[in-house]
Amino acid sequence: MQSSNNQNSSSTTHAAWRALPSGIWALGFVSLFMDISSELIHSLLPVFMVTTLGASMVTVGIIEGIAEATAAVMKVFSGTLSDYLGKRKVLVVLGYAFAALTKPIFPLANSVSWVFTARFIDRIGKGIRGAPRDALIADLTPPRLRGAAYGLRQALDSVGALLGPLLAVVLMLLLTNNIRAVMWIAVIPAFIAVTLLLLYVREPERIDVNGSIKTPLTLADAKRLPLRYWLVVLLSAVFTLARFSEAFLLLRANDVGLELGYVPLVMIVMNLFYAGAAYPAGAAADHMRQRTLVFIGLALLIAADVVLAFAASPLVVFAGAALWGLHMAFTQGLLSKLIADTAPTELRGTGFGIFNLVSGIALLLASVIAGYLWSIFGASATFLAGAGFAVVATIGLLTAAQDRNRASTR
Repeated sequence: MQSSNNQNSSSTTHAAWRALPSGIWALGFVSLFMDISSELIHSLLPVFMVTTLGASMVTVGIIEGIAEATAAVMKVFSGTLSDYLGKRKVLVVLGYAFAALTKPIFPLANSVSWVFTARFIDRIGKGIRGAPRDALIADLTPPRLRGAAYGLRQALDSVGALLGPLLAVVLMLLLTNNIRAVMWIAVIPAFIAVTLLLLYVREPERIDVNGSIKTPLTLADAKRLPLRYWLVVLLSAVFTLARFSEAFLLLRANDVGLELGYVPLVMIVMNLFYAGAAYPAGAAADHMRQRTLVFIGLALLIAADVVLAFAASPLVVFAGAALWGLHMAFTQGLLSKLIADTAPTELRGTGFGIFNLVSGIALLLASVIAGYLWSIFGASATFLAGAGFAVVATIGLLTAAQDRNRASTR
């Protein structure tokens, strides 16, 4: 019987894979190429800032936090604008094009302020495209396949995030650790991503719900987002507080003695596990109890933080990065599916925008806190604090589940 169930689950997953619209595949490959470009740069950037430009750990935390928070704020406006216009692709193209055009700033940087400017502008591009793209995926996909759709995009995105650092390692060896030359090469896949988006993604006709929205969305419109939606947003914020910028994974590897040219291997390991598990985890969200997947994700994050806290060699850091990637696979597609399922169709872009804003603010706080803890108490304290946040989140979710069960039995 168990074998039969496993076969049914496997066949369902493969059926979902084949049934996904071509536009979802195209968006996935757009993410793949843009992530090759971004991660090729970002896998070297933290060490570049510290060793070449003389930045402190606190500065790295602040830059990473502000960059991601900027993207999150932009997602609110772009998501709401996509609802108001009834068009999403034009904003997605604008965001990806903006990011591609700013990529050359990174190899030109000769000070921390240049890096800050480049990260800031790059994240504006990410912010412009993020919420409309996530809403477009929901527009293109039947509700029964949304978990698979978000899982596929995350999987291809993670393949790009794996190939980027892998290319960084190879190119650093070939170019004798010339970081700036490697960053110039990263410009190419960014423009490939924009080309794929323009040619192969077509926006579906919007179905009006209660008539077209002809006036700008207001606070009253946002209040129509249901309680279930806000609970998902809160859950995401708690996850993000426990999971600061991945820049600290790279710094941890360098901290335990991994040579500069091999530091991107950390991102390769993380994204290998992320890419491998993202689609199956996303497809599972269409069929399994979502609470179970949430707890699996939290358990993996706690394990990753503990392993990284006590790491004394690069091999242990790789193990922690693998657990980190599995945590991302079990949570990111699931959270996107939950937002798509709980936000009304006419407010879907706004819903994704608010979701990303709250997550971005949490990431800013988490990254700044991580930078200060590292500077004052060392690397172990940084990762133990992340594990502590995750434990608190787990206890809170268990308590809420028990309260709900008691209420239902009364």
